[in-house]
Amino acid sequence: MLENQAKRIYIAIGSNLGNKRDNIERAKFKILQKGIKILASSSLYESLSWPNPNNPKFYNIVLKIETNYHPIELLKIFKNLEDEFGRRKLAKNAPRFCDIDIIDYKNLEIEDKVILPHPRMHTRNFVLFPLFELDKDWKHPMSKHHIKNLLLSLPITDINSIKQI
Repeated sequence: MLENQAKRIYIAIGSNLGNKRDNIERAKFKILQKGIKILASSSLYESLSWPNPNNPKFYNIVLKIETNYHPIELLKIFKNLEDEFGRRKLAKNAPRFCDIDIIDYKNLEIEDKVILPHPRMHTRNFVLFPLFELDKDWKHPMSKHHIKNLLLSLPITDINSIKQI
């Protein structure tokens, strides 16, 4: 635990197997059971599977949370939750029941057992759109680019292929 100081972070949850909506709601419940406070939740978004759009579509959300867990402890908790949902180490980016990523941990830059901010989040519509819904003033911790600029830099196909549900 960090020195009794609560840290706000953004995490992304996605699912493209089984009952996707239920998987995300169950993941939120399990996160709460770990003593992690959910401050805000985005709407649900549907997007093409990345990087293979032929895989089932994803449902995604972003949560703003507060916790005393260190980022590496948090990553371990999330990997254990993914395992509980039946995630197996198959091919990279294979379809899954539950995927939980730390997107931004209070603007920290870390390269240890976890890389923060998430190294590809600024190129992913399924992270940027729900994050924008939660925090219209968010800036990338490293590049300092405003989220509006990151959204506008997405390819038009990425902008057109995501929908709020």
